[in-house]
Amino acid sequence: MKYINIGNEIKASSIALGCMRISDKPTKQVEELIDTALEEGINFFDHADIYGGGKSEEVFGKVLKKKKGLREKIIIQTKCGIRSGYYDFSKEHILKSVEGSLKRLGTDYIDILLLHRPDTLMEPEEVAEAFSILHSSGKVRNFGVSNFNPMQIELLSKYLNQRLIVNQLQFSIVHTGMIDFGFNVNMKVDQAINRDGSVLEYCRLKGITIQAWSPFQYGFFEGTFLGNEKFKELNEKIDEIAIQKGVPSIAIPIAWILRHPAKIQAIVGTTNPARLKDICKAADIELTREEWYALYRSAGNKLP
Repeated sequence: MKYINIGNEIKASSIALGCMRISDKPTKQVEELIDTALEEGINFFDHADIYGGGKSEEVFGKVLKKKKGLREKIIIQTKCGIRSGYYDFSKEHILKSVEGSLKRLGTDYIDILLLHRPDTLMEPEEVAEAFSILHSSGKVRNFGVSNFNPMQIELLSKYLNQRLIVNQLQFSIVHTGMIDFGFNVNMKVDQAINRDGSVLEYCRLKGITIQAWSPFQYGFFEGTFLGNEKFKELNEKIDEIAIQKGVPSIAIPIAWILRHPAKIQAIVGTTNPARLKDICKAADIELTREEWYALYRSAGNKLP
């Protein structure tokens, strides 16, 4: 496993286990998945209060309770702010959400708390109050955001006493908006449109770790591109490079993300232990520039 420094102080595995889909799994099955993650060197587990309506945190907490001493060896991240039909960054909701997550997880503290999606009705002073309460009480040690653009981060940061150390964003070989416009500067093509305020470069400048969610998905939860006929050329290139590297094909899209010098952390959401082992082989290889760009082009992207 490769490791990165989040916020210059947290040593985290470059591959993290996303726990969105464990809510309906038996505790024993989730325990096996967590054991596999630990065996592979994963020490980072990503949650959100809305995953499974809280059941994902709950079943994870049951496993955590069984394994004495495990809590201190792992990093738990959770998110808040998404409610039924709206977003809520009110002080009251943030504090209540964290209390719920702590109870379900059966822990005294959260390593990193993320605001899940931007709330345009956000009062940054109110968020700052909530963060200060959580931080001073020891209930949350670090903070970040998810799906934020640079100016939203700047606005919030102006009022915070804590540094934001994470921004979780959708990124994969077939969801490359963060890098497309950088190849097409000053060109009259759709790929030249800057849709995110240069969030990749901004986060690198500010020392904010980008976490890639849905690294195997295309569109907005439309399905996986692996083995999908819609992405025939991409899959052929993935399989070709996988054979050359001696790893399963499923490892290549993650290796593609890890190859970027921004040291992006990949959040993988499989609940299959064998598949997780195959994915983690991505950390054993490094793609060449030629291979990285070949994959980018085979996904339908054109270089100017």
